[in-house]
Amino acid sequence: MQLPVFKLEKYFDQYEFNTPYNLCASDNESMSIKELLALADDDAKILWDDMKLGYTHMSGHPLLKREIAKLYKNMNDKNIGTFAGAEEAIFAFMNVLLKSGDHVIVPTPCYQSLKTIPNEIGADVTLLPLKERGGGWVFDVEELAKAVKPTTKLIIINFPHNPTGAQIDRFTLDEIIEIAKKAGAYLFSDEVYRFSEHRPGTSLPAAADLYDKAISLGVMSKTFGLAGLRIGWLATQDTELLGACLDYKCYLTICNSGPSEILALIALRAKEQIIEKNLYIIRRNLGLLDQFFEKFQKIFTWKRPTAGPIAFPKLLTSMAIEEFADELITREGVLIMPGSKFDTNGNYFRLGFGRKDLPESLNRLERFVKYRFVDRAND
Repeated sequence: MQLPVFKLEKYFDQYEFNTPYNLCASDNESMSIKELLALADDDAKILWDDMKLGYTHMSGHPLLKREIAKLYKNMNDKNIGTFAGAEEAIFAFMNVLLKSGDHVIVPTPCYQSLKTIPNEIGADVTLLPLKERGGGWVFDVEELAKAVKPTTKLIIINFPHNPTGAQIDRFTLDEIIEIAKKAGAYLFSDEVYRFSEHRPGTSLPAAADLYDKAISLGVMSKTFGLAGLRIGWLATQDTELLGACLDYKCYLTICNSGPSEILALIALRAKEQIIEKNLYIIRRNLGLLDQFFEKFQKIFTWKRPTAGPIAFPKLLTSMAIEEFADELITREGVLIMPGSKFDTNGNYFRLGFGRKDLPESLNRLERFVKYRFVDRAND
């Protein structure tokens, strides 16, 4: 399979580690190993100290899978399989489930692999755009129902959504599941931002808990801010399908990193503390962003997100967003993600606000906006 260039990851590889201020990060604030180990309980400390750096369980450390299962209502360790981040899980699942001619429905904009991999397998891919309505982004369930074909094998959803930060309600999730059931289709639910909802009590049940042909995707990268661990997972009631995905993993990474598994276990056992810390940063930064976009409402649109550390504003000037982004890097050392990396037309860009250094990044963005659009207009 000759896959096309992964636009977003290629852009990050070019700029992320040599641009001082990352204002488009999709993950929350991370922590050092020292900080994470300080959260370990006594059993986990022993596991860490006595760990040998050999091969690990193909499906994941039993204790880690047990801890992941606690994130769900109807899952146990047999319903969980771990992978090297969410990307390996996506790749394995798509290649196991799909064949040429299968119909797949994918929301857009989206993380590129959710649409690219089915397309490269030869599936018939229908893109279902989220719509701007009022102050936010909306997933149209009626359009989903119309998009279903007799050959529909898979419906993909991603809520909380990347890159808009949109969230659906429980009624909408139930409607999506009913559409999948009626079609006899699998439902792949990208839930990597679950538990990053801005308002308490608005986290949705996992799709895997609600439908026997649903697969929930999770990862340590986003909500927990531990992308460097490269620990992702699939949760599903369909243990036969899960087993096939894990068999496919044998041709990829074979098994996860042992140290990463124990560190992930420590983090999940301290999940309430980590989630609350990151939500505090998100809520503080959202207030700053509200003020910024209110000040520059003639230059940007601002659809306030409801979940996760990301949003998808739009530049309203005639200046192309790619040019804006390049000049912002050059003048201020601030990185944003042009919407073109999500194959989105218009001057949209992804903005990340899960990091502690957002105030300085935002100050630099404001200085650039004033230089580029305000001061020049007043000359």
